[in-house]
Amino acid sequence: MRVSKGPAARHKKNRILKEASGFRGKRRNCWVTARQVVRRSKQQAFTGRKLRKRDNRSLWITRINAAARARGISYSRLISGMSKANIELDRKVLADLAVHDAPAFDAIVESVKNFG
Repeated sequence: MRVSKGPAARHKKNRILKEASGFRGKRRNCWVTARQVVRRSKQQAFTGRKLRKRDNRSLWITRINAAARARGISYSRLISGMSKANIELDRKVLADLAVHDAPAFDAIVESVKNFG
């Protein structure tokens, strides 16, 4: 006996159309167009997750650099001095300290200046 793919195909179609429900115009309810734009949106979301990490790291470095230069040291000398002084803080934590906890960042900068 032949197996009908009707329910499975309908569920697949409904899932795609549900994912496209936020789009405008024909992209929302036309099956062929919805299938294309949902696939493209998933590709762009995947790429965006990678770009977000890159952008955040760039933002952290910019914040650290600005805070370090305000205290009389460059970013590269700060990072180099931290590795020589065995201060193991990543850029995310260091940027957070620079923005929200200035005395702690000052202490790190002073220890790097004293060490090097």
